Amino acid sequence: MTGPPGSGKSLLAAALPGILPELTPAEALEVSMVASMAGELEGGRLVRTRPFRSPHHSASMPALVGGGARARPGEVSLAHLGILFLDELPEFQRGVLDSLRQPLETGTVMVARAAAHVSYPARVQLIAAMNPCRCGHLGDPSQACSRAPKCAADYQARISGPLLDRIDLHVDVPAVSAADLTLPPPAETSAHVAARVAAARAIQTARYAGVKVRTNAEADGKVLEAAATPDAAGAKLLAQAAKSMRLSARGYHRVLRVARTLADLGGAETVARIHIAEALSYRRRAPTN
Repeated sequence: MTGPPGSGKSLLAAALPGILPELTPAEALEVSMVASMAGELEGGRLVRTRPFRSPHHSASMPALVGGGARARPGEVSLAHLGILFLDELPEFQRGVLDSLRQPLETGTVMVARAAAHVSYPARVQLIAAMNPCRCGHLGDPSQACSRAPKCAADYQARISGPLLDRIDLHVDVPAVSAADLTLPPPAETSAHVAARVAAARAIQTARYAGVKVRTNAEADGKVLEAAATPDAAGAKLLAQAAKSMRLSARGYHRVLRVARTLADLGGAETVARIHIAEALSYRRRAPTN
């Protein structure tokens, strides 16, 4: 999520656990085992809620991906089957952020030390938030700095392209005005959204029964092809977009996963052109020079 200060990015991230499905017994055991390894299992009780981890941008690489003398799990593993929220994304050290590339791709992280080589699960939903530039007011004529747009380009360049390619949804969050605060509450509550998410997750559970896949995010290869092959119109649009947007192979398959999830949220059996179009709208475009 990219937007000016005070636009509600952190609030949106903090609200996301409220729409996620409850942990299954098997998932609760996985999450509890990681927490136990880190010494964070309270009273020996199983964890029943999905993790929400929000490390400070000063976090080191061992803190984020794991390490230390005892090869302790890091934040990416402590957020397993939950949310890892990185606020002020460009303020993290670039090397620390790039250490997340492999866990985000495979869902596991290998912590290698002289005395131990340990593999921890790290299947997380990464949520990141950032200002569009250092001052945060890019595009605001009343507060724009004199260094725009170079300051924005320099600030956003702190995040590597390969990491951005692993982020499926890029959303601009507009500023909130005083008038917005007086509007009536939304008609749709988090409970309504949570019910829709739970229904989509149930569809995925049934779809992948019998294979070692739980969600669309984990589907790959022939499993993804069988689940997310779009109709003729959708396939044509995706082929055109892959060329014009210069999608990588990873980006291509991630668009398919997002489109499949959009179709599940809408209760559609087939991935259609409208689902591909929406998935593409969230995709970060490659620079043109």
